[in-house]
Amino acid sequence: MNKKHLFACLSCILCVLFFGACSNGSAENKKVVIYTNADEEPVEVIKKVLDDNGYEDNYILQTYGTSELGSKLLAEGEKIEADLVTMSTFYLTSAQNKKDMFEKLDLALDPIAKIPEYAAPFTVQEGAIFYNTERMKELNLPVPTSLKDLADPKYKGVLSISDIKQSSTAWLLFQALIDSYGKDDAKTILKEIYQNAGDHLESSGSGPIKKVRLGEVAVGFGLRHQAVKDKNEGLPINYVEPEEGTYTLTESLAVVNKGDNTKPEAMKMVNTILEHGRKELLTIYPSALYEKEDVSSLQVAQQQKVFPEELTAELLTEHQKLID
Repeated sequence: MNKKHLFACLSCILCVLFFGACSNGSAENKKVVIYTNADEEPVEVIKKVLDDNGYEDNYILQTYGTSELGSKLLAEGEKIEADLVTMSTFYLTSAQNKKDMFEKLDLALDPIAKIPEYAAPFTVQEGAIFYNTERMKELNLPVPTSLKDLADPKYKGVLSISDIKQSSTAWLLFQALIDSYGKDDAKTILKEIYQNAGDHLESSGSGPIKKVRLGEVAVGFGLRHQAVKDKNEGLPINYVEPEEGTYTLTESLAVVNKGDNTKPEAMKMVNTILEHGRKELLTIYPSALYEKEDVSSLQVAQQQKVFPEELTAELLTEHQKLID
């Protein structure tokens, strides 16, 4: 092959590679980028719903810890790569107040409670005490009936909780104690609870239930739905609705306002997830959020409560100082 023909062939190959890369890049740019802090179960619901309703291969989903994603929202605003986020509502509130970064939503479902126009409630996270029935029997420990009980020295070394500086699940514990006993007494109780947890202070909200399942500890505080699921599946796990009440945090869907670059498919995906996913989500998180949702046959918390102050990232930071 002479040099002229060789050059022509190489030029053709380079063109194919170049335009192929451009084409692939263009296809990737059209995909809706979803950032979520959700647990494994709702993430699977999102994927299934989108895939079953015509969006397979039309989105990229990335999971983050709550603190990590919250920091990205507050730092990056509308410049964040995500087009659609599912996130703790209090972080969305702070991000919107600081960055004015979310689109007004046009929802296909009617929310039960008044909500911000940019946030579509997705799930309700509930806090509860749970315990390993076999381990409790081995240690001859009484079942705690209140969150305040977790400060009792008898639970030292056999208690696991998540750290409020790394997991928003821990905030459910803080809210209940602050609302029930006031900040000063809550600070004392929390100091003793943290001492009892010791090396079993977890960075993830799911950390405590994992240790309780394995019997590494006897008692934990974390997400109620995880303990309910374990008990229903026959594991030696039971749970307690604390005397202080079952405090909650909502997580919501929001669409990032990127001006002319806002992807209309992101808005459609919000309604698709709600219309086709809420029924299954209710079996995991049994709290009605929209009109006509029926939870009468589900294992609903009997004394569900919401903290009286508006929840924001700034309030979380204030409450974190109680353990400094």
